[in-house]
Amino acid sequence: MPEGPSARRFLNPQTIPQPYGYSQIVEVSGGRTVYISGQVPLDTENQLVGEGDFTAQVRQVFENVRHALAAVDLTFDHVVKMQFFLTDIVNLPKVREVRDSFVNTSQPPASTSVQVVALFRPDVLFEMDVVAVGD
Repeated sequence: MPEGPSARRFLNPQTIPQPYGYSQIVEVSGGRTVYISGQVPLDTENQLVGEGDFTAQVRQVFENVRHALAAVDLTFDHVVKMQFFLTDIVNLPKVREVRDSFVNTSQPPASTSVQVVALFRPDVLFEMDVVAVGD
């Protein structure tokens, strides 16, 4: 249930490294906080989407997150933090390309990208969790 209006500030102070495609700081006051568990490239039948195709997997993950947000009446505009888990960090530019078609690139969420040895299945190449704040 909503707790009241939320205010969000996206900051990139000149006193720390300047980011590419994300905000260094997102300050939130008010509203309700929603945590979405790590989403993977499975469809509603729990079938892998995009076997061996990193970009297709990323797109499916973002779609899964979009549906999860919609389930609580939110959109990617409400996302304040994203965390990416990649089995090969060389694919980060592909993540950014897909991400930019979902998020507000003028006020992007805070973000963390981590290369991992493996995810829960060997054919899964990408996982993402998010934090969103709504009114």
